[in-house]
Amino acid sequence: MTDDLTEGRWFKSSYSETTGQCVEVAHLSGGRVGVRDSKNPSGPALTFGPAEWDAFTTSGHCGEFDRPNS
Repeated sequence: MTDDLTEGRWFKSSYSETTGQCVEVAHLSGGRVGVRDSKNPSGPALTFGPAEWDAFTTSGHCGEFDRPNS
């Protein structure tokens, strides 16, 4: 499936620095979500289905991506 990435309104987190290395997210048709590099908006983007995106964000909220204490 090819997603139309031009339809999305791309945004980045309010926690992002204006010159930082950030990702941008866009909500696309059919509940799909696009993710791209904010420094290269015309470059490649990843797209996720609704269930994939929900699993990813839930894992982040639960701390599954936290660094282990050293």
